[in-house]
This record gives sequence, C-alpha cells and structure tokens, in this order.
Amino acid sequence: MARPIRKEQIPHLQEAIKDTAWRLIAEFGAPALSLRAIARELNITAPAIYNYFPDRDALVTALTIDAFTSFGDVQLKARDSFPETEPLARLQAIGLAYRSWALSYPQRYHLIFGTPIPGYEQQQMEIIPSATRSISALVSVIEDIRVAGKLKTENFPVVQPEFEAQLSTMKTCTRNYHILSHGVALIVWTRVHGLVSLEIGGRLPPFGLTGEVLYDYEMQSIAKQFIKE
Repeated sequence: MARPIRKEQIPHLQEAIKDTAWRLIAEFGAPALSLRAIARELNITAPAIYNYFPDRDALVTALTIDAFTSFGDVQLKARDSFPETEPLARLQAIGLAYRSWALSYPQRYHLIFGTPIPGYEQQQMEIIPSATRSISALVSVIEDIRVAGKLKTENFPVVQPEFEAQLSTMKTCTRNYHILSHGVALIVWTRVHGLVSLEIGGRLPPFGLTGEVLYDYEMQSIAKQFIKE
C-alpha cells in the first residue's frame, strides 16, 4: 500500500509552514531558519514545502509581508478608533498601538525593522505595498494636521534629490500625501522605533519596570514639537 502523502494530512499546509517558521525564529533566531528544519518539525519532506516556497528567501519574504500586514492592520484600526476631527487622539492611539504590537510580536517586529538576515535578498517590489500601508496610518494623520494648518515644521530639512525616487514610490502607495508629511512621519517613526527596540532588547534606561512611562513622555514630546495648539 502506498504511503499517504503527508501534505494531505495537514490542513492549510502553507499556514502551518509559516506558523512553524515563526516558532523556529522565536527559538533559534531568523538567521537559523531553513526549509529543512521546518520540514522536520512538520514531519514532511522538503519538496512538499517547495510547492509553496521554492527557497528560504521566498518564505522570509512571505513572513515579512504577513508581519507588515498585521502591523498595518493594527495601526489603521488604532487610527480609526477616533474621528478625523481628533488628530492628536489618533496620533496617540497609533503610537500606543505601535508599542503594543511590537511587544506582542517581537519576532515579527525584528524581522521587519531589525538587523537584516545574512544572505537574504529582500524582494522590495513585493514588500513595498504592505510596508508602505503599515506606515500609512501615521502619514495620513500627519497630513490631516498639515492640511488643518496645525503642523509645526520650522527649519525642517528637505528631502535630498537622490532619495526622491524612493519617496515617490512610497507616496504612490499612501495616496500621494505631501512630501512634508512623509518627512515628519519618518522622524516620528524613528523616535518611537528607537525606544521600542531598546525595550524589546532589555536595554532601556531605568525609568520604570517597563518602557511605558518613558514612551508616554516621548509621545507627548512629539506632539508638542510638531502640533500647534
């Protein structure tokens, strides 16, 4: 009697592969990820995985897109929890959601924002739509503040010519918001990203048992710096 194909015994094998990949990343780190290790965990042959992901890079790209999609969903939901007439509340909600998602999914956070995986060639054109969508909530709120005449950007640096093409791609995926809104959003992101990354890595200065107090202070500082009263 022919041995039953293991692929048929695992419902939603593609998702099972990705779930196993996340578990292995959490245990051993992203650089150690391999299709053979996943196959061993699922008790299937490596060729069964090739039906969905021809190589490790394809799997990492899929995981990256999923992570950005999850992150973007949380950001947009947080933004839309307040009406457009309350941009400050929307900005704060986005900031809180950023930290909450990162603390809940540190492996996903590190994959999309952390150190690149050695040997992995990122498929930019595949990833850009989900990546830009993930920051679209922040850019849209900054744009609303700018349109309302409430954005403080005295002496804000201009985008250098060599980066205009890259920014144009981002703008295409985020409703072509004003270049200034993109710039401010980038600065805001780097500031919250820095604190969250240090907190996840256990390297925050001693301002409490967690980074919550320092993070709240930084969000208030951002609002004071960029929003007119």
